[in-house]
Amino acid sequence: MNPASKSTPIIIIPLLVTVILFYCMRNAAAATFNVLNFGAKADGRTDSAKAFTGAWVHACASAQPASIMVPPGRFLVGSITFSGQCANKAISFEIQGTLVAPSDYNILGKKGNWIVFEHVDGVSIRGGLLDGQGTALWNCKNSGKGSCPSGATTLLFSNSNNIFISGLSSLNSQLFNIVINECQNVMVQGVSVTAAGNSPNTDGIHVQGSSHVTILSSKIRTGDDCISIGPGTTNLWIENIACGPGHGISIGSLGKELKEAGVQNVTVKTVTFTGTQNGVRIKSWGRPSTGFVRDVIFQDAIMVNAQNPILIDQNYCPDNEGCPGQASGVKISDVTYKNIHGTSATEVAVNFDCSPKNPCSGIKLEDVKLTYKNQVAQASCVHAAGTTLGSVQPENCL
Repeated sequence: MNPASKSTPIIIIPLLVTVILFYCMRNAAAATFNVLNFGAKADGRTDSAKAFTGAWVHACASAQPASIMVPPGRFLVGSITFSGQCANKAISFEIQGTLVAPSDYNILGKKGNWIVFEHVDGVSIRGGLLDGQGTALWNCKNSGKGSCPSGATTLLFSNSNNIFISGLSSLNSQLFNIVINECQNVMVQGVSVTAAGNSPNTDGIHVQGSSHVTILSSKIRTGDDCISIGPGTTNLWIENIACGPGHGISIGSLGKELKEAGVQNVTVKTVTFTGTQNGVRIKSWGRPSTGFVRDVIFQDAIMVNAQNPILIDQNYCPDNEGCPGQASGVKISDVTYKNIHGTSATEVAVNFDCSPKNPCSGIKLEDVKLTYKNQVAQASCVHAAGTTLGSVQPENCL
């Protein structure tokens, strides 16, 4: 069965439910809590974390839908966690201003996360700018000093349901920009991510252990994956994305752990990759694992001088530690590449480097045309089997 046909009915229904719930919530009479009334200062210098927490406590305790208002201005906010369980399932953050992380990266750098929502249901974020002020930390890491903290993810949703994020911008995150972890029914739309092309580990949006997640109409410019997809992700829909600079859209890396949940029913369509290190990529560690990837479709992608436009790499092993000579246990099957056109910055534009122990199967190329320096690009297939349909350039090597 075509992966798209499998994914569509599974994903679209929860998406519609999420949208309907959100608009019903917006139209319902809501209690409003302005962070200024809880002591927040829009001066960019006074830590307003306690004021934001106070507004959350009141909104969470409200029996009716609640709105937390963040007016224009720059609000310094240290590490903060918003936790359920709340009395209502309709809390909206209306952000007109900017939330600013502490300029000293050591303050957040060892905490791992900056803004966290955990065990919440029915939370939405509309608008706003999150400024992670991560430039100094990137410089520290890129200098090779070795004494830099790992940094903080800007926004994390964990173990939460029915989440709606719209019109949010993330700037200069120390680490990952937005992470969706162990969540159900999440819609992200109109998001903007901006970080330097050499900023380390600044994935735009990372999804793992989650199902029924939809990411729409977003522009991501960063130093790592524009969107990365981790273990346990199912029923994921990604559409209308501008990616670059960055490392492309990646499933993985997978298979780092011996026992690991698989990735299934993923659709990525209408994406433009500009000057990226990869286009659409699946990567797994070259070591034993119970993981898998199946029922994936990459469709309607445009490559603009992108390196490795189509890539499966099952020999991922940073620094050759922990996996030399071992074959990936991740089983990759039923992956479709349809209507993918454009220019490659590498001579090999289609590269399937699959596991010798678990060869890729059910790979399908349909209407693919990729060129390298105005010539037909090359393809490389190792331990990969599948079919082609329509016009496929470079020439099929499956």
